[in-house]
Amino acid sequence: MSTITSRQRAFLRSQAHALKPVVLVGAEGLTPAVLASVLEAFNTRELLKVKVLEGAPEDARTTAGQLVEAIPGAQVPQVIGRTVVLYRPFPEDPVLVLPG
Repeated sequence: MSTITSRQRAFLRSQAHALKPVVLVGAEGLTPAVLASVLEAFNTRELLKVKVLEGAPEDARTTAGQLVEAIPGAQVPQVIGRTVVLYRPFPEDPVLVLPG
């Protein structure tokens, strides 16, 4: 998958604004259980928020990079504060149709 354009990134940020974080990264950092939770969340949605708690060993940007490396096809439209927005389209028939 190619990288998303700035217009698509803006669209995804607007869609993610009202979402609540569905996965929390705590003091243990990115454990296999956290990665499994993110993958499970991607089974039902294309766009999700991950909250990196203050006790986490890495900051939100580093955690976002680790998530993108660990999850095939995932992209990061936004990191704001301690919140990471992740996007991964469904393999067939994506629900979110990104603008041009």
